[in-house]
Amino acid sequence: MARRFAAAPCLFCCCLSMLGCKVGPDYERPPVVTPANFRGMAPPADKDSEKAQESIANIPWWEQFQDEQLRQLIQVALEQNRDLKIATERIEEARATFGISKADLYPHLDLKATGGGINTSDGSLTHLPEGQGSDAKGLAHIGLGFSWEIDFFGRVRRASEAARAAILASDEGRRAVAVALVSDVAIAYVDLRGLDRRLAITVNTLKSRQEHVDYARLRFEGHVTHEVDLRQSEAEFHRVQALAYNLEKLIAQKENELSFLLGRSPGDILRNRTAEDQPIPPEVPVGLPAALLESRPDLRKAEMDLMASTARIGEAKAALYPSIKLTGNYGLASTDLSELLSPASQTWNIFASILQPIFAGGALRGKVDVRQSQQRQAVYAYERTLLQALREVEDSLITLRKAGQQKDEQHLRTTAELQVVELAELRYRGGVSDYLPVLDAQRSLFNAEIDEATTASEHTRSLIQLYKALGGGWPVPKKNDKEEKKETPAAAPSPPTPVSPPSPASPASPASATSG
Repeated sequence: MARRFAAAPCLFCCCLSMLGCKVGPDYERPPVVTPANFRGMAPPADKDSEKAQESIANIPWWEQFQDEQLRQLIQVALEQNRDLKIATERIEEARATFGISKADLYPHLDLKATGGGINTSDGSLTHLPEGQGSDAKGLAHIGLGFSWEIDFFGRVRRASEAARAAILASDEGRRAVAVALVSDVAIAYVDLRGLDRRLAITVNTLKSRQEHVDYARLRFEGHVTHEVDLRQSEAEFHRVQALAYNLEKLIAQKENELSFLLGRSPGDILRNRTAEDQPIPPEVPVGLPAALLESRPDLRKAEMDLMASTARIGEAKAALYPSIKLTGNYGLASTDLSELLSPASQTWNIFASILQPIFAGGALRGKVDVRQSQQRQAVYAYERTLLQALREVEDSLITLRKAGQQKDEQHLRTTAELQVVELAELRYRGGVSDYLPVLDAQRSLFNAEIDEATTASEHTRSLIQLYKALGGGWPVPKKNDKEEKKETPAAAPSPPTPVSPPSPASPASPASATSG
């Protein structure tokens, strides 16, 4: 007996030594070739400029607009938006799921207490032996149960890796929601300021049109011009007035959209600037490296999904191998409650069981094939997300460049149209020409001013879209040194860490899933 108990620690140590074995593939980032720079972007000239270019996606870009109201709106949206709250709760859900899967690594202990009585019949299969009578007997039992599945082949650890990667994926999903939210708020605000500018242009144009109506009426009543000049000026006034009403409608709808993004009931949006004081987009450095895409949350989420699907292959393969489980029980049992705590009432047992699947109709192998197919799908999804990211950045860069050129040309057009109006009005008031050339010039000037304001808004929108495509300036939860050393594996990806903008408190994400 002593030898058996002496061999137990050795067997236990042997079991622990085998716990480092895990079946299934370890995660490796799929090799994907990306260009060093985006199309049409010159390479950086020196290290200093390269650092400046790399920092474009690591700064709170909305602060560069120098608009305090925009910053406040983004702050409120990050605190109150319901979609972001839902995404944050998904992190908590994934963390709880990770705790459930990780719990299988440890032994399970259960305390059980039973008490009652039994009265057997001599004619039943459970009757007492002869001579012991058939009187009712009491029974009391208190026991501590023990069970532990020894994770020889890493099934539980692979499941924990997949759950941990799911936490990272949910955290990147929250960041993706924040990316979309901040971009939507900024774009809606820029659109609102652009509508304000267009309405201001329309109101100023209405004043000018009213002056021309009054002037045409005086000339008509003085028998200087025909009635057609008066009716043309009135028609143009009402046309511009109708446009003003439409802009007021669009402004109210845009305010309602912003209110929804801010997580509050529809209402007015405070502006602390005049309509002419529009947000000015900063300059974008030349030579943006494609490596900036690694900060995009959707790309990082796709990689975490790939990491989880890789770990699930090992979990499925481990089901093909034997599973070993230790169970035991220690307690006190007695038919006399007063004798329950005596040494003679002690009872214990310990067992080891091994289960090796032999035939399941191909179900276990089919599960492995399913997991492998899901892993390949995750690889393709990761590659597709990367290609989509490259496309979005390229589109944003070309849109930003061409929108800036369009804005400059629209300004030159407006300047020229203004001179045409001045010359046409001089000819009309001097009696050289009728009102029709003035009317055409006024319409052209109004359209040019509206187009210039619209193009200015599009230029600012394109810059916001570029920052969104780069995924920069978004919150990444920081961890202390102890947590990083404890949970961050060497094989996990290490994308650049952007600077955190003002954001609501969010749970810190765990490190990447281990793969060794």
